[in-house]
Amino acid sequence: MAHTNKVVRSINLDGGIICVDIFVRPDGTYGFDEFRRDPEDGRGWYSIGHYGSTEFSSFDEALVEARRTVAWLNDVISK
Repeated sequence: MAHTNKVVRSINLDGGIICVDIFVRPDGTYGFDEFRRDPEDGRGWYSIGHYGSTEFSSFDEALVEARRTVAWLNDVISK
């Protein structure tokens, strides 16, 4: 099955190997997850947070919860 969520905002930790994506689903709900990629592994990004199944009614709600949940996110957004 094709991945149908649309990333609205991607926030990268310095170094470019960890990020948080805020996304919208086809049903209009929002979510977020934390991902990692290893340059030596060509398979791409994979979830390390496993938060993607939680649903929010707005982008702002998803972002607030992501900032509460992912320890490094507030430092990056505050820069």
